[in-house]
Amino acid sequence: MKRWTQRVIAALVFGLAANFLDAAETKDLADAVKALEAGVPEVAVVRLQKLAQEKLPNEQKVTVALKLGEALFQSGEAEAALKVLNDPAVRQKPEADFWRAQSYARLNRWADALREYERVIAAHDGWLAEALFGKASALRGLGRKKEALQTFALLFPDPNWSVAAHFRSAELLLEQKKAAEAGEMLKRAQLRASFEKQERRFLRGRVEAAQQHHERAIELFQSLLQAPEKTSRPMLIATLLALADLHLQMNTPEAGDDFLEEFIEHHPNDRALPEIFAQLDRVYQAERKASRSELTRWTRAPEQPRRALAQWYLARAELRVGHRANALAHLQSLRQGGVPLPALAGGYLEYAQLQLDDGHFKEALDILKATAALHPESPERERMEWLRAETQFRARRFAAAAEDFEALARTAPAISDRALFNASLGWLQAGKGEAFRTDYRKVADNAGDQEAGAELMLEQGLTEAAQGNAQAMATLRNFARQFPKNARVSEAWVALAELAFHASPPRLEEARENMRRATQANPTTAAKERADYLQIWIEDAAAGGDEKVIALCNEFLRQHAASRFQSEVRMKLAEAYYRRQDFANAQTQFELLAEQDPNGTYAEKALFFAAESALASMGADSIDRALTLFGEVIKRNGDLKWAARNEQAVVERKLGKPQDALLLYDEVLKEDARPGEKREALCGKGDIYFEMGVTDKENYRRAIQSYDQLLADEQAPPHWRNQALFKKGACQEKLGDQAGALATFYRVLEEEVRPERPREFLWFYKAGFNAARLLEEDSKWTSAASIYQKLASVSGTRSDEAKARLTQLRLEHFLWDQ
Repeated sequence: MKRWTQRVIAALVFGLAANFLDAAETKDLADAVKALEAGVPEVAVVRLQKLAQEKLPNEQKVTVALKLGEALFQSGEAEAALKVLNDPAVRQKPEADFWRAQSYARLNRWADALREYERVIAAHDGWLAEALFGKASALRGLGRKKEALQTFALLFPDPNWSVAAHFRSAELLLEQKKAAEAGEMLKRAQLRASFEKQERRFLRGRVEAAQQHHERAIELFQSLLQAPEKTSRPMLIATLLALADLHLQMNTPEAGDDFLEEFIEHHPNDRALPEIFAQLDRVYQAERKASRSELTRWTRAPEQPRRALAQWYLARAELRVGHRANALAHLQSLRQGGVPLPALAGGYLEYAQLQLDDGHFKEALDILKATAALHPESPERERMEWLRAETQFRARRFAAAAEDFEALARTAPAISDRALFNASLGWLQAGKGEAFRTDYRKVADNAGDQEAGAELMLEQGLTEAAQGNAQAMATLRNFARQFPKNARVSEAWVALAELAFHASPPRLEEARENMRRATQANPTTAAKERADYLQIWIEDAAAGGDEKVIALCNEFLRQHAASRFQSEVRMKLAEAYYRRQDFANAQTQFELLAEQDPNGTYAEKALFFAAESALASMGADSIDRALTLFGEVIKRNGDLKWAARNEQAVVERKLGKPQDALLLYDEVLKEDARPGEKREALCGKGDIYFEMGVTDKENYRRAIQSYDQLLADEQAPPHWRNQALFKKGACQEKLGDQAGALATFYRVLEEEVRPERPREFLWFYKAGFNAARLLEEDSKWTSAASIYQKLASVSGTRSDEAKARLTQLRLEHFLWDQ
């Protein structure tokens, strides 16, 4: 606004206020107005806010509030100004319309600004020229360029606004690709001040650039830069930016960074640095081999805000060449620097986005909290609030996400529909049915058609299915019935197929029928992916389907290379190969899975079974490879660490290195292995001593000690206890203690018939047949027959063998009366 206009307004307001305020309050208001006129609106804000807290009559409060709204606007706090000026009592005053319009324009809320400017124009109560100029700017912001030109033209006769109106009209014509008309518009402007001549030279440079007269444009721009002391600061900044744009158009970005780098070098504290750095980044991005040396040097220099901005844009440069870790380090340094510059909010948001992409939700939220402390401008603030809501959603804090999206829907009209839609999804996931239905109705009403409502009904059904809600099938069927032509109806049919498959018992035919309907409904990419995934599990559930499973898995991995199901499908493929005893292919798939998703859920298990596959494959160097893979499992220090150590011991035994195997087993027994892994180590240790008993009988006693430790475990399952008893009996037999061996074998038979224990047959039969053998060797035919009778009476895998031996024994030794 022109300075003389401000003085007139101040005098009017002050004159009105004098009628209502006492002497002290009048002086306070006069002091505030003086500070505002002196170009220090921040001081005026403090004085007016203090005055507003006094106990004043309503009319006096309105007078002070009007001036406070203006002061807040002038100090760059447009949103705070709107809060004051939108008070119902203040809104009644015509002058409030103008400052509201100005504040909306400052926030790029052009539709609101246009409405207020038109109210000012209609009232004819002052500020007509200012309001016309503001209206034209708002129309320009809304893309209504023809109307904007017509409105600017109304100001051509006004000597105070003619030049500005001509210049803005020239810019509009340039935006419409009408460079010749823009040049004529500049010629018609009647210039008076030197700064107007500078701006016309600048705009002429833009006209020449638009007409592809690049050398002439560069000459005009450089003439402004050659005498910076005679060029206004805003014009100097605009020229730097325009010159860089021109070099981008000419595809000579390497020549466009010099001017920007020089400015940054000599003005490390300039308030225009955010714009200059942003333009330099665009130039660097266009260069084939952009140098990062200047950015790196500025990050090491102490001057701010240059250092912080350099850290941000160096992080961007690192990301462009794939150095993500370096980028994160620079952004971390940016945040730790704590420079309170609102323009740095963009860098903070990029840092938060990277953390969100990595699944670091707490870190992302902490960064967003720090972003809010910078008080970012409107676009960045909305982006910050959206990112916070998205982070809450992905962190499964659905209620908090829904509240954040609802707040965005209220404060950001341009994105309110999307925000309300996401709020509905948040309430749905949080299980807040009433809140979901409330937002659902708003979305359906706002959309003006059925599309958004249909989307939410589908999301409702999918969410209910994921939550195991019995209502899911009805919701999905209603969606398919009501919206049979919807682009996502195939997703509903696939979800219905999944529900049928996961039913108890599975309804496989129904699942296949729903899959067929999905295929007929022109499936979306998401539906095709889930259908192909589900088909694998349907075939896996069918008996003898390994061949189909392998084919389907390979096809899925080929067609859906970026699928989140990749690891799960590859695991299923490897397992299918393993079941078929195709250990070479199983090992390949297990290792691929661990390599491609090293931090995933299946990585450790994949490495473990890759090692098992290598052991089973009998290929060249397979044992060495197995040891290496087991070693990788151990390094992960995960759930399979000690199982892998036990397997390494097994390998060492196969290699004829019993002492090495014993050391490995001892490590398992001393550390925090689980009970099952310790049992395996005790048994393995006993087995090694048993094998070594051939050369030293003392080892049989060492073996018995290991088996006794296993037997002392009262929680050990039957197969471990029976195995330990059988192997202990075998050791006793080797030591010549036949009676002890017989008693030990017989304990297996006694324990197996206890009703509270689950049945175990392998070691039961081995112990029973060995006990009977010892009795037969001692000619104890009746006792042996009693043992065989016990074995025959149990419906196990060797009961027929026991019956046959019992029959033979009776025949040979005339035991039919027993």
